[in-house]
Amino acid sequence: MLHIYIDADSCPVKPEVFKVAGRYTLDVTVVANSFMRTPNNKRIKMEVVGEGFDAADDWIVDHAQTDDIVVTADVLLASRCIKMGARVLSPSGKIFTDDNIGSTVASRDLLAVLRGAGEITGGPPPMTDRDRSRFLQMLDSVIQAINHENK
Repeated sequence: MLHIYIDADSCPVKPEVFKVAGRYTLDVTVVANSFMRTPNNKRIKMEVVGEGFDAADDWIVDHAQTDDIVVTADVLLASRCIKMGARVLSPSGKIFTDDNIGSTVASRDLLAVLRGAGEITGGPPPMTDRDRSRFLQMLDSVIQAINHENK
């Protein structure tokens, strides 16, 4: 059965995931390096992993299955999850696919080099209401597509 995993340490759309998952009665696992409050709901599980750099990523890759949904902004985690058949959605509503993950990883690497050289400072722009709306639409769309494909 479809399951949603949230790479939660810096995920700004956890409440939106909980809302949509509740509508579809889906299980959600929130994966983070430290405890965080989640709704008191038997379908929402908090998984605290070790402090290692990729501990949350490794846990998600070890547990997600084909057609599960992973919510993450981490393109390297997205790449790993796509290879195993999971669907991956960024908090801004971008769907990572086989077709776009290669260029997304390359862009990430280029930006890391530019930041290291001092050419780029600061992080990503803050989430907007439009980003949240796009995320909600895309999450709903991905769930419906998976449900339709598995009928």
